Amino acid sequence: MVELIGDLRVQRVRENLARLQDELAAAAARSGREPGAIEVLAATKYVAAADLPILAEAGVRLLGESRAQDLQEKVAAHGQLFEWDFIGRLQSRRVRSIAPLVRLIHSVASETALRELERHREIARPDLRILIEVNLAGEQGKAGIAPAELDSFIARSPVPVAGLMTMPPLSVDPERSRRWFAALRELADDRGLQHLSMGTSQDYIVAAEEGATIVRIGTRLYT
Repeated sequence: MVELIGDLRVQRVRENLARLQDELAAAAARSGREPGAIEVLAATKYVAAADLPILAEAGVRLLGESRAQDLQEKVAAHGQLFEWDFIGRLQSRRVRSIAPLVRLIHSVASETALRELERHREIARPDLRILIEVNLAGEQGKAGIAPAELDSFIARSPVPVAGLMTMPPLSVDPERSRRWFAALRELADDRGLQHLSMGTSQDYIVAAEEGATIVRIGTRLYT
């Protein structure tokens, strides 16, 4: 049973969002980018569908959902309030239900996912693009393709590749993630890819300094 976030307050979320945006603007400036270069994506895995209007009232505009069934439920209830991305581990059998609903899938990392994207192109959102998940550290059991496989994987994608995503090795020290974020930026720059989805509530500032265009924020936004 998933424990949902309770006691969401409009004012608290609004203040947290403003603080995040200020921090990200400063981080963007440190890396020579414009203040608005980084999007705040609110990760809603632990937010009930009924509470989503609170996020909208607080000024949140981009949501990222981790489960296909929850994505369908939340879009059906409040689809007009937000832009939607899918950020969870992508199961190939769920591509059919996800593709019509989102602008970006952040977690494409398998041949079967590519085949399902090809199979369901006709029902996908016309502007659907994907981010390829890269396992930079070569961690066993972790999703993501190896950097050496990136070019051939991009070439086989049946939908446009907008950029890359990564989850660095787990660490309590955000600075330990910096090398992995910098490596992902280099991979994207070398291939002319626009988006970098990297950084969560723990390490979003380091990610922003290293070139993130989307940071995936959960508890830092809500509490």
